[in-house]
Amino acid sequence: MPIALLALAIGTFGFGCTEFMAMGLLPDVAEAFGVSIPVGGYMISAYAAGVVVGAPLLTALGARVDRKRLLLALMALYTLGNLVAALAPTFEVLIAARVLTALPHGTFFGIGSVVAASLVPVTKRAQAISMVIAGLTVANIIGVPLATLLGQQFGWRAAFWIVTALGLLTLAAVARLVPAQPPRAGASLRAELGALGRGQVWLTLLVGAIGFGGMFASYSYISPMMTDVAGFGERAVTLILAVYGVGMTLGNLVGGRMADRAVMPSIFASMTGIAVMLLVLHAVAEYRAAAVAAVFLLGFIASTLIPALQTRLMDAAKDAPSLAAALNHAALNFANAVGAWLGGLVIAAGYGYTAPNLLGAALAVVGVGLALASSLLDRRTPAAGRAGDVAAPPAPTASPRD
Repeated sequence: MPIALLALAIGTFGFGCTEFMAMGLLPDVAEAFGVSIPVGGYMISAYAAGVVVGAPLLTALGARVDRKRLLLALMALYTLGNLVAALAPTFEVLIAARVLTALPHGTFFGIGSVVAASLVPVTKRAQAISMVIAGLTVANIIGVPLATLLGQQFGWRAAFWIVTALGLLTLAAVARLVPAQPPRAGASLRAELGALGRGQVWLTLLVGAIGFGGMFASYSYISPMMTDVAGFGERAVTLILAVYGVGMTLGNLVGGRMADRAVMPSIFASMTGIAVMLLVLHAVAEYRAAAVAAVFLLGFIASTLIPALQTRLMDAAKDAPSLAAALNHAALNFANAVGAWLGGLVIAAGYGYTAPNLLGAALAVVGVGLALASSLLDRRTPAAGRAGDVAAPPAPTASPRD
């Protein structure tokens, strides 16, 4: 794999830290600004909203910009947002900073995936994409716990100074390691937005938004599930979440290899596996060892889906791959929000902390159905227009200075 992928992975590591460390810092931030915990939670919702809005907007506006320059501009915006958050004098300024930081999230992942695919042979595209996404999964194992711990020890602002430094590191790495990436011939705002008129793009986005929402319905309530049902202490939950993160990291790398062999079969296998593992977790949640094993396998199987979805979207929107790849992360953030909301509804209805697993399994089955519909649509489409028939763009020629 090209060394340039390391620079992109550092960036996705930073985005992962910034997004998820807010959960651990929530009590400290709420106390610092004198707001309630539910109000403090707006800084989490603000980030998700920024991703959903920024992914299509910034990708479309940057369609005719050199991709390396666009990556640098996106990381500069990310760094500025975290800097404002670290210095925020009021809670309202912090919320605005969170939105600002989130705006480039989806576009960085999308453009980064397109750049990664262009640097390797077509048979290695999904593996290259998985290497970029690996930064996000590793953030859940190392970055988020470390940033949260430092934020709790030295004040919540310290965590934002750390991710600001990560932004500067990424800027230097991208400038030094990523080769020049001229925009695709014929790229324009109109061409990028034209991808939104394709049924295959929307079907694939729905697979992620609904099917992956099933996983988030369970994961959002993994803490009370492990403490109230499995009987673990609160301190053990951190280790269990790390186990889940290890499963995610390994699954992402395996998923890249699976998708390079066959994209649609990988999506079917991953989505079916998510449904099965959620049913297993529901059945074994009260048995400690089995519950931890099920959490690991759920993280592993769920993450095998992401490289396949990313590759499928880039193929479905062959003349606007950047926007499609960016929208994948908007869809996954939507899945996070909706899955957590639906899981909360079944718990509030009195069905217990394991009930979100059953709801999640049902959503994953819907995802399988959507993937089947996408596959059937492929069969009815002339071969020249099918998603997946277009080879990845050739690798650009880089000068020694790049």
